[in-house]
Amino acid sequence: MFAFLEAQQVEYVVAMASNARLETRARRLMGTARMRSNATGRTEHLYGETRYAAKTWKRRRRVIIKAEVVRHPGRDPKNNPRFVVTNLPGAPKTIYEQIYCQRGDVENRLKELHHGLELDRTSCSRFLANQFRVLLTLAAYLLFQELQRRARGTACADAQVTTLRERLIKLAVWVERSVRRIVLHLPTSFPWLRTWRQLARAAGATT
Repeated sequence: MFAFLEAQQVEYVVAMASNARLETRARRLMGTARMRSNATGRTEHLYGETRYAAKTWKRRRRVIIKAEVVRHPGRDPKNNPRFVVTNLPGAPKTIYEQIYCQRGDVENRLKELHHGLELDRTSCSRFLANQFRVLLTLAAYLLFQELQRRARGTACADAQVTTLRERLIKLAVWVERSVRRIVLHLPTSFPWLRTWRQLARAAGATT
């Protein structure tokens, strides 16, 4: 994977599982972090880096080390070394805190696709059919993003896909069909009616 990303000139920051070799590289930094934690009585962490190559790698890569000693009241201090492999330049602390740690919001978006829209439901027997299902899911996600954008100032301003579906989309309606049109008769009362009306007007509804 790393070789592919580098060949495509893609910058990456990827967490690595700890192993004996990496922990040996982090030992001195962990010792310093533990001394600081003993002196302050608080959780302390330091950053460093090393050049490392796993057995399957053809060359060494840059690995950022976070040497952390965690303290909780009533518990013994706990070593918590973390490792991140990257091809980015810059100080180890900057890469870890300002780039790697900011992945949380991106992971929330992936959770929305997975749990809110079931992106992983690729049960067709053909690849292209599954690809089309994924594209439909992404199109639905874009529509939900537009709905969320227009929800500013409403009770759904910070709602994610699952919440938007539960509050605004999953409504019991009476469907009336005629030759020329299909009319949806929505309920006259439900918990999120006010928010629904606000969003409907924001999306272009005229009444």
